[in-house]
Amino acid sequence: MEITVRYFAAARDLAGCDEEDIRVEAGELSAGAMLEVLAERHPRLRGYVERMRVAINGEFANASASLSTGDVIDVLPPVAGGGPVALVAIRDTPLSLDECLTAVLHPGAGGVALFVGTVRDHADGKPVARLDYEAHPELAEKEATRVLAKITEEMPGVRLAMTHRMGQLRVGDLAVVVAASSAHRGDAFDACRLVIDRVKETVPIWKKEWGPDGEAHWVNLAE
Repeated sequence: MEITVRYFAAARDLAGCDEEDIRVEAGELSAGAMLEVLAERHPRLRGYVERMRVAINGEFANASASLSTGDVIDVLPPVAGGGPVALVAIRDTPLSLDECLTAVLHPGAGGVALFVGTVRDHADGKPVARLDYEAHPELAEKEATRVLAKITEEMPGVRLAMTHRMGQLRVGDLAVVVAASSAHRGDAFDACRLVIDRVKETVPIWKKEWGPDGEAHWVNLAE
């Protein structure tokens, strides 16, 4: 099968090209295995493969994701040289645990903590049918990035990622994913808790709860 590979920033320099079409034997091939193929073709990539992220057809993917003929795979080096805030995204599409996990993994990480916030079926003793999340379009990601950057200043060596879902969510849907990595598990746990606590305090994201009877109210709005 044929795969188109595109290289960005430092990955482009290491590969020595912007883009190439690669033919591989037909059969099951993962994104991680493809990175190994690329490292064989471009030896300068060899020492950096574990730090690269990949996207398949415009969507972030983990190393186990399967490739098909005609796919376009993007090879992405660490953002800003592997900075401590690896990912902040607020979007109206389903969230991926692997996206946040992959963003914070690096060879020096001895512990990774993952927090997943889901929509539960009750609140304050009342049934909940769904939630509506709304965010300020310009300020939410900026404030979330500021919050995570502040935590990395307070806890050097921690790497953080967060994604938050907007729009209408049903019971069981993922609402927020936070990942934190550090040399030691204690810092990873602490940083993960700090992120979700502070995001809930200051980031302009609002939540409306809907009951099965159609009644709704904005959470934390005094009546």
